[in-house]
Amino acid sequence: MEAKTKTIAEFRTHERDTGSADVQIALLTQRINRLTEHLQQFKKDHSSRRGLLMMVSQRRRLLDYLHHTDQNRYTEITKKLKLRR
Repeated sequence: MEAKTKTIAEFRTHERDTGSADVQIALLTQRINRLTEHLQQFKKDHSSRRGLLMMVSQRRRLLDYLHHTDQNRYTEITKKLKLRR
């Protein structure tokens, strides 16, 4: 829970922001990274793999939305989270 509040505080756009696209992308990335580590250890956990794929597609949709609406925020968040090369 502490990591989640720290992530929200880092990526929020204003003081009371908890649900902007930036925050949602950061939280999804955090969950995706944690689940990826889990799946490297437990290769046959197919239900978690399905959840991972759904989270990745949700993050992709949010990134596409941000890319179309605000190019500067898109590039900033992809650099912070190291999503693009």
